[in-house]
Amino acid sequence: MKTRYIFVTGGVVSSLGKGIFTASLAAVLESRRIKITIIKLDPYINVNSGTMSPMQHGEVFVTEDGAETDLDLGHYERFIRTKMTKNNNFTTGLIYSEVIKKERSGEYLGQTVQVIPHITDEIKRKILKGGIGYDLVLVEIGGTVGDIESLPFLEAIRQLSIDIGRQHTMFLHLTLVPYLDSTGEIKTKPTQHSIKSLLSIGIQPDVLVCRSKKTIPMREKLKITLICNIPKKAIISLKDVDSIYRIPILLHLQKLDDYICKRFVMDYPSADLSEWKKLLQNQSKRIGYVTVGMVGKYVNLPDSYKSVIEALKHGGFKNRVEVIIKMINSEKIEYSKDLNILKKLDAILIPGGFGERGIEGKILTVRYARENKVPYLGICLGMQVAFIEYARNVAKMHGANSEEFSSSCRYPVIISISERRSSVKDHSDDIQGARSYYRRLKYMRIGGQRCRLIKNSKVHSIYKKSIIFERHRHRYEVNNFFLERIEKAGLYISGLSEDKTSVEVIEDPHHPWFIACQFHPEFTSNPRDGHPLFSSFIQAAKNFKKDGNIRRSKIT
Repeated sequence: MKTRYIFVTGGVVSSLGKGIFTASLAAVLESRRIKITIIKLDPYINVNSGTMSPMQHGEVFVTEDGAETDLDLGHYERFIRTKMTKNNNFTTGLIYSEVIKKERSGEYLGQTVQVIPHITDEIKRKILKGGIGYDLVLVEIGGTVGDIESLPFLEAIRQLSIDIGRQHTMFLHLTLVPYLDSTGEIKTKPTQHSIKSLLSIGIQPDVLVCRSKKTIPMREKLKITLICNIPKKAIISLKDVDSIYRIPILLHLQKLDDYICKRFVMDYPSADLSEWKKLLQNQSKRIGYVTVGMVGKYVNLPDSYKSVIEALKHGGFKNRVEVIIKMINSEKIEYSKDLNILKKLDAILIPGGFGERGIEGKILTVRYARENKVPYLGICLGMQVAFIEYARNVAKMHGANSEEFSSSCRYPVIISISERRSSVKDHSDDIQGARSYYRRLKYMRIGGQRCRLIKNSKVHSIYKKSIIFERHRHRYEVNNFFLERIEKAGLYISGLSEDKTSVEVIEDPHHPWFIACQFHPEFTSNPRDGHPLFSSFIQAAKNFKKDGNIRRSKIT
């Protein structure tokens, strides 16, 4: 069967939730046993998301094959079973860099290289490559219709609909239909202008999805139908909801999946959304709550930790509790030395990150969690600061630090991967092979990697397996030179890389629940299955909360 394509565009304003909508629609179509994937086109000139500040762009989502991508790919993986790859996200910067590379190597045979056809042809080539092997591909165009930077993408999908054939393509437009509290009216004029902008570049939407505070009444639907030339049954109302995981069911109730299958003449079983219904039932039956403190430096920008936040919620679903996440600025702790803000927490998590800012506040937080038996989960940088804290305060290695923050410290217990390439020694049976491995890694370890869990460790009992596969994104690792001394002080190394050269997981055996990992488990969590590490972490928070008054009375 020929691959079908649905192109998703956005209008009126940004941040309408186009990524979540696209993922939700994919979830409904996948439940009909359609083999589906999603591609995200980003209009910025950065080659990828890897060098972009979380303050501007949110988290960098890492795929199994090591691509640094837009956070929307995290939404895609949380809603559908298909794993994203480097073929699922590309930017204007990547497109231009590849076209220029071809021009420099003479592939265009002296032609004048232009946006049309060379840039648009490269965009089309990548879309088609990403769709190989799938029945249906959803292609989300970043930005808003009318943005200058989005024009090459819009022109490319217009051309692609002609190349493939309109019977195999569909345009779906997501727009805002504002509700004015002062007059109690829903206004369709912004949507009309948005459709007009699309028509001006040769794209007629087949489906219109209207985001609004309230359900769009029939009167407004009829107005949109007449003015925008879209059938009434193809106008979908998407009101605000209490949970993003309710959206697949809302779309199915309005028969959007039926409309798409009929439009493409695709004969697939009816949607089976039983997993999503069960998830919502469990969410509505939550008993109590736990408060988890997330200590970082982007506390006013929750999208910077989007996957971690969602993974914590998934852990709450599995334990039937609401997870209240308290964002805590590590710099505030560092400068004030006031740890009172931590005393009402049921668990503490330190996520990944780069840079020195707020590090000492994180180390103080780790010490508080360790000494007061508060459940602690450290991720990537969160593991490194836990290692530093243990070295300083338990192994008595005063001045221990990371090479990232202090190149001249007395005990560089965390060092760069490039440095480790020439000093791999402890857990390797094949030194030469280990060094070759680090040469391949160059300066960052990224993407899916196997990890060996030590039997009889807490983390092994959580995963219930000896080999796990998790994703990495880091430039620094534990310095094996100091490992023996820190292990003698009591820290337990419970996970190693497959070649046994890199520390992957550490535990404090004298603590009820103190685990830190070098990898990013949040990238593989989803609402239907959860993730064993986060589920166990929330269970530990529940246990801590049960006798919280007794525990906290001992904390000074």
